[in-house]
Amino acid sequence: MSADLRLAGAALGCWFAAIGALFLPAGGGWAVAGGALVVAAVAGRFGDGHRWVLAACALGVACGAAATAARVGQRDAEPLRGLAERHATVRAGLRISDDPRLGRSATVVVPARLEWVAAGDGRRIAISARVLVLARDQGWLGLLPGQEVEASARLSPPDGGDLRAAVLSVSAGPQLVGRAPWVQRAAGSLRAGLQRACQGLPAEPGGLLPGLVVGDTSRLDQALADDFRTTGLTHLTAVSGANLAIVVGLVLVIVRWCRAGPRVAALVCVLALAGFVILVRPSPSVLRAAAMGGLGLVALAVGRPRAAVPSLAAGVFGLVVVDPELAVDAGFALSVLATGGLVLIAPRWTAALEDRGWPRVAAEALAVPAAAQAACAPVIAAISAGVSLTTIPANLLAAPAVAPATVIGIVAAVLSVVAPALAAFAAWLASWPARWLVFVAHRGADVPAGLLPWPGGVWGGLLLGVLIAALLVGFRWAVVRRWVLVAAVAAVLGAVPVRLLASGWPPPGWLVVACDVGQGDALAVAAGPGAAIVVDAGPEPDLVDGCLRRLGVRRVPLLVVSHFHVDHVGGLDGVLRGRQVDRLLVPDFAEPAAARGSVLSHGVPRVAAGAGSGLDVGGVRIDVLAPVRPVTGTRSDPNNNSLVLAVRTGGVRVLLTGDAETEEQLSLLAADDPGLLRADVMKVAHHGSAYQDEGFLQAVAPRIALVSVGAGNDYGHPSAVLLARLARGGARVMRTDQQGDLAVLLDGEGRLAVAAGKG
Repeated sequence: MSADLRLAGAALGCWFAAIGALFLPAGGGWAVAGGALVVAAVAGRFGDGHRWVLAACALGVACGAAATAARVGQRDAEPLRGLAERHATVRAGLRISDDPRLGRSATVVVPARLEWVAAGDGRRIAISARVLVLARDQGWLGLLPGQEVEASARLSPPDGGDLRAAVLSVSAGPQLVGRAPWVQRAAGSLRAGLQRACQGLPAEPGGLLPGLVVGDTSRLDQALADDFRTTGLTHLTAVSGANLAIVVGLVLVIVRWCRAGPRVAALVCVLALAGFVILVRPSPSVLRAAAMGGLGLVALAVGRPRAAVPSLAAGVFGLVVVDPELAVDAGFALSVLATGGLVLIAPRWTAALEDRGWPRVAAEALAVPAAAQAACAPVIAAISAGVSLTTIPANLLAAPAVAPATVIGIVAAVLSVVAPALAAFAAWLASWPARWLVFVAHRGADVPAGLLPWPGGVWGGLLLGVLIAALLVGFRWAVVRRWVLVAAVAAVLGAVPVRLLASGWPPPGWLVVACDVGQGDALAVAAGPGAAIVVDAGPEPDLVDGCLRRLGVRRVPLLVVSHFHVDHVGGLDGVLRGRQVDRLLVPDFAEPAAARGSVLSHGVPRVAAGAGSGLDVGGVRIDVLAPVRPVTGTRSDPNNNSLVLAVRTGGVRVLLTGDAETEEQLSLLAADDPGLLRADVMKVAHHGSAYQDEGFLQAVAPRIALVSVGAGNDYGHPSAVLLARLARGGARVMRTDQQGDLAVLLDGEGRLAVAAGKG
């Protein structure tokens, strides 16, 4: 057991050190690593017993901090950092590192590795850095991981908290250099074949099946993905450790049926795992799932269950050292916790249920999802500010369909290369368990009060973790179990009627609604029957049009554009669709010029309103607070020249911040009495990016913080650090990516409230 504790301590030390070092300069990370090595040496020389555990933790800290510091130094190295800060236009050589995907704003998002750049003099400078490509040309969509390309791009600095060195904005298609590796071409053929086999299926199961089997979510309906997320079934919309466990488990059964020994069984399982990883593409997310789902399964499969914990610890340690950015990946944390729950908690709960007369199959069916949920709940609550009541029953109902859908889907993928007709038949068979998963997700998402509010951020997660730990210990005594059952029943009976009365959309008397438009902003402020002031339009017309239709908005007395980035103006046609728009308010800052020209081309009469001026529209008071003066030379000048508005409606003060970053926030603090910034509700700037001034947040001190952000975005939005700050300040954080449209209103007693409705 002491060896297990030392390994677990080293893994946790490595993990937490990597998290901290990501937010430090490289020198700070190296200093932490050096100090930890000193502690490890002292504890190892003079200690025994528990001091050896301390030495292992310190050694893990040293490894995590050193690995992260090395990557941070690489990220911040010149000349790339200077080029990005100057927004230089360069010629770049890239190697694609993951599947390109189409974002909601019709932008192709391409994770890649930058191998060289050529600036104005045309001289190539060798560079090795992780970057993100945002391309307008959809020719990028067909690229395979490992493919080398060249392109002309405009560099920008990345958001903080990750290891990307730059963001490359590209308008043209890629210039191909050679071919992708044969492994990726073979995997691409199988994935494309499965997509072809699913073409004749209904849209929802036909889009889900490739994601479940090979991780291809390109056809997955976004509304269905939202329902899977709400119901706690997100792990089924793409390849996860569960799929890997099914494949390896099936191979293990076959190998043992052939009476192979433990070593042969382990070898065959590892080969099957490697083959499946190749099929679904060895991207970082898949490798993470393989390590977390595969190591524990193989250790248990070969008859050494005690090896599961050290295998899990070794997997965490190795993955974080190789890729420190995994340390701040929520999916990585959930994978580790879920696997730990399955290895440490589920067997004990299964045995306890069997002791009470449960059949083993039923005991495992309940214990496995319950253990995984108990382990993951603190992280989920920290991220979503809610606790799902539907996760365990939904997973119980979904579990029987996952294995047949996965196995038959793999068969369809393999057959697609040699027998397309048989592949289509296999896909049709696999669609039936997929249809059941779709049904469970839809019905689970429709359950009233299925998601109970909970404090978000780090402290909310820690609070729930302590509560779950106390319950796990207390459940040993029958009296505690009875009291917990009584309290739970009372809470549900007390809460559900209230939630049922508040159901329906839109809620009566809504004041402000943050529309769920993906990775972008669009807000509506009630301005009379059938009328609303609209602030920004999101990235796509259909999304904002749908939100306004749900609200019954037929007239827009004032349309406000905070700035001209596409995620704020791309959906403008949706606002204008079938609605009367009376006036338009735009910032003076004219970049990007093309987007500004597109907005003004609609011919809506403009109204002038600079900082310090105000407007009265439909009983709503709007005061323009910023930009106080033009801000230039920042990491994003359009963001830092966003219109910042103070809106008063129904006695509630709302601060709308556009994409204002640190520089504009500081200018507001310097120009005005900080007390004038205080608001009941704040639309969090820039989709919750890390570039926020803590003094500004303290001056606003909102009771409700609305984060308009897209699910699964590649920008790291929203920042976990920012969400924790808001939660510490007493704000209730609500996110459109997790809760859909968000409405601010006053309840029947005149108290400020917020309601969520699916977008």
